[in-house]
Amino acid sequence: MGGGEIVLIIFVFLMLFGAKAIPDIARTLGKAMREFQKATNEIKRELNESGDGLGDDIGDIRSTLKNIKSDIQEGIRKHTGDIQEGIKETTSNIQEGVKEHTSEIEKEISVVHSDVAKGAENMAGTIENGAQI
Repeated sequence: MGGGEIVLIIFVFLMLFGAKAIPDIARTLGKAMREFQKATNEIKRELNESGDGLGDDIGDIRSTLKNIKSDIQEGIRKHTGDIQEGIKETTSNIQEGVKEHTSEIEKEISVVHSDVAKGAENMAGTIENGAQI
C-alpha cells in the first residue's frame, strides 16, 4: 500500500467514526491483536507438546528399520556364501568328472591304438606271407 492509500483509509475512518471514536477503535483492535497472538502462541505450544511424543515414535521406527536392514544384509551375506560354496563344490565335481572321463578315454585310445598297431602288424605279416608265395 502506498502513502496516498493510507491517507485515504484514515480519512474514511474519520468520516465514518469521528475523531472521538478512533482511540476506542484502536484500543479494541489492540486488544483483539493481543488475544489473537495469545491464541496463536497457545496453539504453537500445544503442537510442540503433542509433537514431543512423535519424536520418540520416529526414533523407534528408525531403529526398527535399521534392525530390519541389518537382518536383510546379514541374510544376503549368508546366502551369498552358501551359493558361492555350492558353486565351488559343483566346479570341483565337474573337474573331477572331466579328469575321470579323460583318463577313461585315454585308456580306450591306448587300447584302440594297440589294437590298430597289432592289426597293422598282422596285415603287414599277411602281405609279406602273400608276397612270398
